[in-house]
Order: sequence, then C-alpha cells, then structure tokens
Amino acid sequence: MDITEFRNKLEKRLAGKNRSFSFDKEKSMLRVDHTALKKGVDLDLNKLLAKHEKNKEQALEDAAHYINTSFEAMEREVVIKGKEKYIYPVLRSTSFPTETKDGKELLFTDHTAETRIYYALDMGEAYTMLEKQTVEQEGYTAEQIKETALFNIRAAKTSYKTDEVAGNIFYFVNTNDGYDASRLLNENFVVEMDKKMEGKTAVAVPHQDVLIFADIRNKQGYDVLGQLSFRFFSNGRVPITALPFLYEDKKLEPIFILARKKPQK
Repeated sequence: MDITEFRNKLEKRLAGKNRSFSFDKEKSMLRVDHTALKKGVDLDLNKLLAKHEKNKEQALEDAAHYINTSFEAMEREVVIKGKEKYIYPVLRSTSFPTETKDGKELLFTDHTAETRIYYALDMGEAYTMLEKQTVEQEGYTAEQIKETALFNIRAAKTSYKTDEVAGNIFYFVNTNDGYDASRLLNENFVVEMDKKMEGKTAVAVPHQDVLIFADIRNKQGYDVLGQLSFRFFSNGRVPITALPFLYEDKKLEPIFILARKKPQK
C-alpha cells in the first residue's frame, strides 16, 4: 500500500460531518480539520507507514482512532472545576505551537532549550491542551494549574524496565498512559533515579510515551543512548526531542552525540 492509497483509505474512513482534509505532498503531512471547531490534527503519513511497515491495516486503525478520539475530546466543553485531578503536565518540543489555530494562547512554561511544558486536561481516550483564557475564565491562575499538574504527576504510579548494554544500565519508563515523558517533571523520582547511578546520569524524552534514564559508565554508553533516542524519536506518535540530556546538580543540559554505526571499543 503506497502513501496515496493509504491516504485515500484513511480519508474515506474519517469522512463525515464537520471534516475536511488537506495534504502537503512535499512533507507527506495530512491535515484533518474539524470545521465546526476550527481545530485540526496533523498526521505524518511517512512516519506512520514506517512505524507499521508490516501491517498497514493496523496503521489505518491507529490513525483513525487517534483522530476520532482527539475530535471527541475537542467537542466536549472544557470544564476544569471538579476535574483538577485530571490535569497533567505534558512535554513538547520548543517548536510546538504556543497558540491554537484560532489564535488562543496555550498555557505553557519554559523548561529546557529543547523542551517546553504544556498543561492538559485528561478526558479519557484523549486529552486537550489548556488555553490561558479557559483557565482564567474558570477562576484559576496559571500558577495554580501548574502546581496541580505537578502534584498529579508526582502521584502517578511509576515503574520501569532495566537493560544493560556494553556495561551501561538503561531504565525505561513506559506505562502507556500518555504521560511517561512527563514523569521527568517528578523531581523526587528523578533524584531517586540519580542516586542509583554509578556513572554519569543521562535522560532522554524522545516521545511522549517513553522516558529513558541511563547510567553512563563508559563512552559506549553515550553511543547507545544516542541511537536509542533517535530510534524512539523517529517512531514516536508525538515526538519531543532526539537529543538526550545530562543530569547534574538537578539541572538538565542537552548533549549532542555524534552517531556511529558501531560503538567504540
């Protein structure tokens, strides 16, 4: 199934009231708009097909489900009062928009040179980014929302899997609740992980559904971390950054790792 056939099938599956489609052929980006809400979602079809190379039907299912649940969340009136426990921080790249298509400012906080923190209301199958205007209309300050979001991510259950590669230890947080990368904002958890490390502490948030900690004990560790970060970044539904970070003195500093086909011996 080539990209044109895939696009046609996806548009047919998504077609309905208040739906319009536009396609950027150069970037292979399909834009699906909810015409009543004047909001939309972008899909990178090349990345989607690469991720599901052996099962294009599954790619169709995943894409349709993502679009439909996103629009369902958008259609619901955003009400914060009584739902404070469902507010979470979400990490995004600094290239992510700071306002909606219709010019409404999103609530966000600067984080690192590569990442920015946004705030979302979880609505079950999907979440919606909180707009500054909505927050103010409901009588909250930006600081109250930020504190609530950080409290909720600290309270979220966190587990990880461990792997050893070339003498370096890697920890993968992957609970698939949509907030794995956000756990980087749980300072207590990060400090706890840092104490486990015998070598340098490095972290990576290549996409929203994974957080990687690395105990870098030799030069090969940097190579492995760089390769892992890039692979996850390339395959993630919501990529954040392919650059890992060194964690020192409770600060994150991006590190550029020159990729090599084989780790140094």
